[in-house]
Amino acid sequence: MRPSGRAPDEMRTVTIEPHFTRHAEGSVLIGFGDTRVLVTASVEDRLPPWLRGKGEGWVTAEYGMLPRATHTRGQREAAKGKQSGRTQEIQRLIGRSLRAVTDLKLLGERQITLDCDVIQADGGTRTAAISGAWVALRIAVDKLLAEGKLEQDPILTQVAAVSCGIYQGTPVLDLDYAEDSTADADANFVLLADGKIAEAQATAEGATYDEEGLLRLLRLARIGCNRIFEAQLKAVQ
Repeated sequence: MRPSGRAPDEMRTVTIEPHFTRHAEGSVLIGFGDTRVLVTASVEDRLPPWLRGKGEGWVTAEYGMLPRATHTRGQREAAKGKQSGRTQEIQRLIGRSLRAVTDLKLLGERQITLDCDVIQADGGTRTAAISGAWVALRIAVDKLLAEGKLEQDPILTQVAAVSCGIYQGTPVLDLDYAEDSTADADANFVLLADGKIAEAQATAEGATYDEEGLLRLLRLARIGCNRIFEAQLKAVQ
């Protein structure tokens, strides 16, 4: 029995509130159960120096957690003077995931930055951030298209992410903190709506697993991401 009482292939409730903030070109508050992430998309007509003059754009991300997003207060990374390795890893993952579904040449010479701020953490913050970032990006790009600043849609398909793991010997979908902190193995999958895989991260924590175990986790991830894809489309229609 999972701590939440969910079935092994059952997602937590997915909530997506688009246009959550006023000023950003795209914004969303996404929830996976009790995990809440605010994502904003900012469009800028500037590029990193190494991309200037190449006729293509860039999609990147930043990630952070508010001090009381967890059970105890965490120190702001700005106060420490540097980002943690975990933060850098996650924001690079978010950026790669969004670029996997974006034609950067069609985007033109502009940059879109996805700021992902965790308001409340209960497991799956990076997967919620990726799934919400696609919605924020979609809203921002739709605005550029409506304003005539883009001639063609640079977003190729949807992207979403979900966590899976082996908990007490059973593969389960969408780990909350109670499961994630004690799982034998945990994985994060970033999947595209066309069936392709953008990224797979799978780690043995308390026990190793075999090939069939990995495939079972991937099958669960497809179930979860299909649920997220549906929620994403409802949010942007």
